Amino acid sequence: MRLRQLRYFVATAETGQVSRAATALSISQSSVTGAIRDLENELGTPLFVRSSHGMDMTAAGREFLAYAREILDKIAEAKKVTVQHSPVNGVISLAATYTVIGYFLPYHLDRIARLYPGLEIRLHELNRESIEEGLLSNRFDMAMVLTSNLENPDLETETLLRSTRRLWVANEHPFNRRGKATFEEIAREDYIMLTVDEAAHTTMKYWSRTDHMPNVRLRTSSVEAVRSMVANGRGVTILSDMVYRPWSLEGKRIGTVPTDVEIPSMDVGLAWRKGIEFSDSLRVLHDYFRQYFLSPQSHLSASRG
Repeated sequence: MRLRQLRYFVATAETGQVSRAATALSISQSSVTGAIRDLENELGTPLFVRSSHGMDMTAAGREFLAYAREILDKIAEAKKVTVQHSPVNGVISLAATYTVIGYFLPYHLDRIARLYPGLEIRLHELNRESIEEGLLSNRFDMAMVLTSNLENPDLETETLLRSTRRLWVANEHPFNRRGKATFEEIAREDYIMLTVDEAAHTTMKYWSRTDHMPNVRLRTSSVEAVRSMVANGRGVTILSDMVYRPWSLEGKRIGTVPTDVEIPSMDVGLAWRKGIEFSDSLRVLHDYFRQYFLSPQSHLSASRG
């Protein structure tokens, strides 16, 4: 296994397309495709499947991505032992929703703290409505939210990550063995409905575009409750890759299955009040996320040292 393969794999995972990864890396598409193929052969499992909108990671691919990122980050850190930390100082009031705090921010807050030790981030967990009000009243400098849920014309948003939604089923479920499911079939199953961060509202929006409705067995604000119910065969659900984990708290495996209808992604990103002037510290935070998610070449260059 070579570092080059990991870099090409991460770039493809972050951009969702071989062509975009190749452009970001300034190499040929065949180089990216070949590296991923060799990596899959060495691991003995596919990491991606091709879809109408690009490259979707398999369950194994999503697990491997965390390890690949950790390896590249550790190498980057090891090569920067003599590099001075940024002199930027300041305090940022950052609001975030439940899902973002639980499944997205911790890794990045740790990196930011190490890169910018003089930057203090005061974190506030709130629902979308409270975050919007806080941004408009200047109680918060910036927010990390599900941008797919925001529609306020007085706010600027920048989407960083589009997380694919898939059907979650117990490992032994027939859908998992078959590798696909239709909405008509899903409607005949007991459905576990997550309610936090407007998940139920979003769910019903894309279900309403079909001729079917979910047979809701349980509504809960707990992702872990959803995970356990699904893993124990008590129902199915549709949630994003960002909150997916292959195991429940009881140690039972959860599979993910594509559906016959394309489901909107869950989009994560930054939001701020229109017209505000970024302070130096706020610009540092904004640039960190832009470089990490929107400039794969910059992120991978850091990995190269």
